[in-house]
Amino acid sequence: MDMLWSGWGDPARARPLPDAVIGLLRDMLGVAPSPNAPVALGEVDVPETRLEPSARRALTAALDGPDEGAGGGGEHVRTDPETRIRHTRGKSTPDLLRIRGGDVTDVPEAVLYPASHDQVLAVLRACAEHGLAVVPFGGGTSVVGGLVPGRPRPFVALDLRRMDRLLALDPVSRTATLQPGLRAPRAEELLAEHGFTLGHLPQSYEWATLGGFAATRSSGQASAGYGRFDEMVLALTLATPEGTLDTGRAPRSAAGPDLRQLVLGSEGAFGVITSVTVRIRPVPRTRVHEGWRFDSFAQGTAALRRLAQDGPRPTVLRLSDETETLIGLAQPEAIGSGTAPPAGCTAVVGHEGTEEETAYRRRGAAAVLRACGGTPLGEEPGRNWAHGRFSAPYLRDSLLDAGALAETLETATFWSRVPELYTAVRDALTATLTRAGTPPLVMCHISHVYENGASLYFTVVSAQGDGDPVAHWTRAKHAANEAILAAGGTITHHHAVGTDHRDWYVREIGPLGTDALRAVKRRLDPAGILSPGVLLPAD
Repeated sequence: MDMLWSGWGDPARARPLPDAVIGLLRDMLGVAPSPNAPVALGEVDVPETRLEPSARRALTAALDGPDEGAGGGGEHVRTDPETRIRHTRGKSTPDLLRIRGGDVTDVPEAVLYPASHDQVLAVLRACAEHGLAVVPFGGGTSVVGGLVPGRPRPFVALDLRRMDRLLALDPVSRTATLQPGLRAPRAEELLAEHGFTLGHLPQSYEWATLGGFAATRSSGQASAGYGRFDEMVLALTLATPEGTLDTGRAPRSAAGPDLRQLVLGSEGAFGVITSVTVRIRPVPRTRVHEGWRFDSFAQGTAALRRLAQDGPRPTVLRLSDETETLIGLAQPEAIGSGTAPPAGCTAVVGHEGTEEETAYRRRGAAAVLRACGGTPLGEEPGRNWAHGRFSAPYLRDSLLDAGALAETLETATFWSRVPELYTAVRDALTATLTRAGTPPLVMCHISHVYENGASLYFTVVSAQGDGDPVAHWTRAKHAANEAILAAGGTITHHHAVGTDHRDWYVREIGPLGTDALRAVKRRLDPAGILSPGVLLPAD
């Protein structure tokens, strides 16, 4: 099933906001219903493809395979309007506002469906020969402008959905090699047949792919226990216009710089990931999530730091600030239910493993949380969070339908800088989104923890501004980005760089770092066809 073209996920799961919530949006934030309904799919005016006949022939030949028959690659070169619309941009709020208005200025000229590493290599060679940019497309869940070139030029979307197999599984070493087009739920199904799990559960889990996880350094909601995706990757294969790069022949090595780390987070700018070998773990026998209350965000942050540094570390560990707790965003499906959350801040703590180790770590974590001022709320808040953990993007769509502006951003820093970074970003968002004396609703939670620091994840809801909600949000986003750099945070913790963060990323790594990455790109992609303007400014 394809994702909703003008929103998130499965259209059957979309729900309108309760009247009470719509009333609160009007009274608290000045939200007014949008004067224009989103356009229908059939009403979107898609320009004719500019794909030259010679380029189409070359791409068709590149996608021919032993099972396709003569010329059979043609069915895997799609130029029909609907397919191109469904591969236009990603799922950020500006992306959705533009597509709902019928704006398809970033539409690809064609969508290609390779089935193997060799076909990807052939496509890249053909595109380099014909001057076509190539943007890899997995689940289409990018929220940072990662699915279009950074400047207007003809491009094709390389949809990897046909590359969706479990290639190998080593139960002794506990590794699995998977193709990049596997969506996360299917990957978990395949691993579970052998008694294993990856344990990677980002909010995009239901739609995102393994290749996307690697290309963006994804981090899942259970990262406190399983680690980030880049920590799971042991080897990968990269297809480039100049050939194949294979990385990783042992779990760790002292043989020079680790080229895996160069590919991880490269966002399609250096090549197309065609396989990834990951660490896997046995499926846990027990999973339990519970809620804890703290008087303040500062108190809860101190408690999370204690667990992250001294243990026992839970599998899931996250903390909502006072505003997010009050609104109930920690449990998106409960919003508008009339159930009042506890005052203060709510933490969700989860444990997975055998019954014995889960009970042991749960007791130890509870002792630390109590010592830090926490009050147990039982398992119900944890169960509610786990049940609705993938619902927030649907809520965002419902808010857009009601005329509100809703968006997220994230960053990370060292523990000592968390208070400063938290305040700086809140202040920047509040200052730029306040209209007619009405401030926005700015919420935050600590989403991922490490021994030395944590990630801050902000959610913003406001009125859409004065006629141009995309420009309204862009001003706020730029102000938040400046605040992040000034406060010593990283421009992105897990959403990736794309085009939205690119200009701040190059400032973060500096001119010499930028030049070093440019040199890598020139060697792997001399024609500059791979996701130009994504990650690095286009030449």
